[in-house]
Amino acid sequence: MSRMNPPDVFDESAIAALVDRFYEKVRRDRELGPIFNAAVHDWDEHKRLLTTFWSSVALRASSYRGNPMAAHRSHPIRAEHFDHWLVLWRETCAEELDEVHAAQMLEYAQRIGHSLKLGLGLRPQARPLGVPIVGAGR
Repeated sequence: MSRMNPPDVFDESAIAALVDRFYEKVRRDRELGPIFNAAVHDWDEHKRLLTTFWSSVALRASSYRGNPMAAHRSHPIRAEHFDHWLVLWRETCAEELDEVHAAQMLEYAQRIGHSLKLGLGLRPQARPLGVPIVGAGR
């Protein structure tokens, strides 16, 4: 029976490295960069805040004090921005974290993104159920 390697160390410094690399990509991204660069005035502070946020989510650190919904409300964000953000997040998690923690952080981000989209009224267009309405137009 082979023994699996234990997951890499996953602590606040690992999350800080993830956040730093991720937001460097965001800053340079053609789609997300203009939105974030207009909104963030101090990138070092923003990354510290987001490290605190993700540490609170993933490590149960309880160190984050803020309102993510309010933080996003005043910006020109569309549903596809969240989707693109998630693609970059998935890519960066795979680069920075072991498989177990990358999957965990992706799951958290998917849930949080879904909640933010709903809270900001950015639901994707409703898809028809594909059920014909009997008697319509008669």
